[in-house]
Amino acid sequence: MYKKAYGIIETLAPVHVGATAGEESGNLNLIFRDQFTQTGIIPGSSIRGRLRSEIRRTLGETEANKWYGQEAESGKPDSTTESVVKFEYASLLWLPVFCPGQPIVWVTCPRLLKRYQRIAGDHVKLKDGTSLKKAKIPANYTGSQTLKALDINGKPKLFFNFGFLTVDKTQDLSAWFPLEEELPAVVVGDDEIAMIHDMALYRQSRVALDKEEKKAKKGAFFNTEALPEGTILVFPVAIKDNQETWQPFGASTGADIYLGGLESIGFGHCYLTLKEV
Repeated sequence: MYKKAYGIIETLAPVHVGATAGEESGNLNLIFRDQFTQTGIIPGSSIRGRLRSEIRRTLGETEANKWYGQEAESGKPDSTTESVVKFEYASLLWLPVFCPGQPIVWVTCPRLLKRYQRIAGDHVKLKDGTSLKKAKIPANYTGSQTLKALDINGKPKLFFNFGFLTVDKTQDLSAWFPLEEELPAVVVGDDEIAMIHDMALYRQSRVALDKEEKKAKKGAFFNTEALPEGTILVFPVAIKDNQETWQPFGASTGADIYLGGLESIGFGHCYLTLKEV
């Protein structure tokens, strides 16, 4: 009944999807998070809304309603229609973290890898020709072959803000990188990813100045957190059987898009790649 596809999001700038700026004193604008790993997510509604706005701009409201469903109209019951394309939330796959000597290490955990395996396992092939769905999830403290060895035993030892992390073994992790480039990376425990995630987030303090004086407006000082540049996320797509082909980017399989808020100050720039559409 539905064809399966998936999308890969690579952040090219910090991405903030969550609470918007308010007038409260000391307001902290948090991002949306997965309830189990406490890592950042991008809701499917945000992805759908961005793609809907693009197709409405280029092809008109009728075409947008056909693919993404007609929006509810006030005072008109049953005015909505089912969308042809359905999106789940985008979860983290690899998160870049500053690490002296590397200088960036991409971090993930088994739970996030399992979700990627569920989404893309039938389509991604290992070097021996078998599917990723049959691959064994890398064990905790497994590093990629691109890590630099730092200790006297030849094992990479990574330093994060909270202390040292010794990599037990290295192996080829290229199949777990959807953009076909194995980056310096390490797999940590499901109970550790939240701490590392909080350390890696991009944070910025913002202030609105009074028009007449060079001072902050009352209640106009707040902090924003965002997923850092270089984050890789994955999300599944379900496409209802249809005679026409869904091509949100025309003949291309990917495009630059903006997701989330604070676009005017440089947030939200991403590259979205669609697979198996």
